[in-house]
Amino acid sequence: MHEILVNPFIQEFTVFVLAIFVGYYVVWSVTPALHTPLMSVTNAISSVIIVGALIAAGPEGFSISKLLGAIAIGLAAVNIFGGFAVTARMLAMYKKKK
Repeated sequence: MHEILVNPFIQEFTVFVLAIFVGYYVVWSVTPALHTPLMSVTNAISSVIIVGALIAAGPEGFSISKLLGAIAIGLAAVNIFGGFAVTARMLAMYKKKK
C-alpha cells in the first residue's frame, strides 16, 4: 500500500475549518429554550481554555506561543464575562415581576 504524506499544518487546518462549520450548525440549530444551558457549557469550556492559555503563556522568554496564549486568555475572559452577562439577563426574563 502507498502511504499518502500530508503536511501536518494542512491536516490540522482542515480539522479546524471543519470544527468551525460543525460548531456553527450545532449552535444555530439549538432551540431557544436550551440557550441558557448552552451558555453555561460554553463558559465551562472557556474556563478550560484559560487554563491551557495560562500554561502556554507561562514559560520564560518571548515566543509566538506565549503571545498566542496571552491573546487566548483575553478572548476567553471576554467570552466568559459575556456568557455570564447573557445568562443573567436571560434568567432575569423568567423571574416574576412585582
